[in-house]
Amino acid sequence: MTVTIYHNPQCGTSRNVLEMIRRSGEEPKIIHYLETPPTRVELEMLLVQMRMSARDLLRQKGTPYDELGLEDETLSEDELIDAMMMHPILINRPIVVTDKGAALCRPSEKVLYILNMPLDQPFTKEDGEVVRTA
Repeated sequence: MTVTIYHNPQCGTSRNVLEMIRRSGEEPKIIHYLETPPTRVELEMLLVQMRMSARDLLRQKGTPYDELGLEDETLSEDELIDAMMMHPILINRPIVVTDKGAALCRPSEKVLYILNMPLDQPFTKEDGEVVRTA
């Protein structure tokens, strides 16, 4: 199985997801999406795979969301995708793609639904929360 993670190493959720993938026995392809953002076509394909609108993928915290006026409900999908292409920090993370599908893994446990191999023991997140895997 090929696993790809659109990762931000500064994000605790993203780090937790990466570690859960590794503990499942997979070494994922890691895309540091702030340095190497997805192309417009890739982003549109990810949205389709995740069955998600661009608005649902927008990140607000720590981004230019407010300055860009992205709360405006009249903005189209194309306009929101344009904003994400210009400011990749607006793309919420982590996004994980496997042969079982793609998911925005927030909370981090969502990754467990698209991995082939379950974790064989509980996982403790960076904040101390324990994720039960069985």
